[in-house]
Amino acid sequence: MDELELLKKHWKSDAVEEKQMTSKDIYPMLWKKSSSIVKTLFYISIAELIFWILVNTLPLLSSSYRADIETSHLNGGLMVVFTLFSFVVIFLFIYLLYKSHKSISVTDNAKKLMENIIKTRNIIKYYVAYNLIMVFITMSIGSYYTIQFDPNFGNLASAMHGNGKIIIAITLLIATIILAGVIWLFYKLLYGILLKRLNRNYNELKKLEV
Repeated sequence: MDELELLKKHWKSDAVEEKQMTSKDIYPMLWKKSSSIVKTLFYISIAELIFWILVNTLPLLSSSYRADIETSHLNGGLMVVFTLFSFVVIFLFIYLLYKSHKSISVTDNAKKLMENIIKTRNIIKYYVAYNLIMVFITMSIGSYYTIQFDPNFGNLASAMHGNGKIIIAITLLIATIILAGVIWLFYKLLYGILLKRLNRNYNELKKLEV
C-alpha cells in the first residue's frame, strides 16, 4: 500500500514537472510571435501614415482640384485642422504601437505579456473606430458644402425639381455609409488577421497561467 502511494506521488510529480517544462518551452515561442505581430502592426501604421500624407498633399498639386475647392466654398482652414488632427492621431497610434512592441520585447512575465496583448488589441480597435467616425464626419461636411455651393449639383437638383436636394443628400449619405463600410472591411482584413493571431497567443498564455 505504501509503495502504491509512493508511485502515485512520483507520477504526480512527473506530471507537474512535465507541465512546467512545457510552459518554459511554449512561452518563448508565444513571446516571439507576439513581438513579431506588434512589430508588423507598427510597420503597417507607418505605411498608412505615408499613404495619407500622399493622399492629402498630391491633389493640392493639381490646379483643377484647388479650383474645385474654391468653387465649393469649403473652408480651407477647417480642412487643415481636420488634416492636422488626423496626422496627430496617426502619430499617437504609431507611438502607442511602438511602446507596446518595446514592452513586449522586454517582458519575461506571462501575465505582463497578456496585459500588453490586451492593450495592443484596444489600441487597434480605438484607432479603427476613430477612422470610421472621421470618415463619416468629413464626408458629411463635404457633402453639405457640395450640395450648397457646387454649381453642378445645383443644376442637377434643379433638373429634379422640388425634391432634388433631398434625393442628392440621401444618395450622398448612402455613398458615405458604403465608403465607411468599405474602409471597415479594409481594416478588418488588414488588422483582423494579425489581431486573431494575437488573440490566439493570448488564449495560449491563459492556459499556461492555469
